[in-house]
Amino acid sequence: VQLQASGGGLVQAGGSLRLSCAASGGTFSSYRMAWFRQAPGKEREFVAAISWSGSNTYYADSVKGRFTASRDNAKNTVYLQMNSLKPEDTAVYYCAADLHPKNRDLSYDYAYWGQGTQVTVSS
Repeated sequence: VQLQASGGGLVQAGGSLRLSCAASGGTFSSYRMAWFRQAPGKEREFVAAISWSGSNTYYADSVKGRFTASRDNAKNTVYLQMNSLKPEDTAVYYCAADLHPKNRDLSYDYAYWGQGTQVTVSS
């Protein structure tokens, strides 16, 4: 499956952005999807994961209550709604997919990756 992330940009602290990740080349509804991010000089970290149907979502503690993951299987797209953004949310955000990730919050358990989209939050 191929993934294309979009929706990043520059936003002031307290603002909102919605990231999208469009999938092609596979049966999208079969894949568990996730969002990770990587800030300069830091390791890639888990942000959120969503089950095949979208009925179950999981979040890193740092974004819980502010970010919401969702998916539209009819559109082959997963979303990350980011509210109350903070400067520490600044990073390149990546979407990832796998049929059966052993650990939903570990990047190496995901086989497919999008190219990343930059999110910059100014103070």
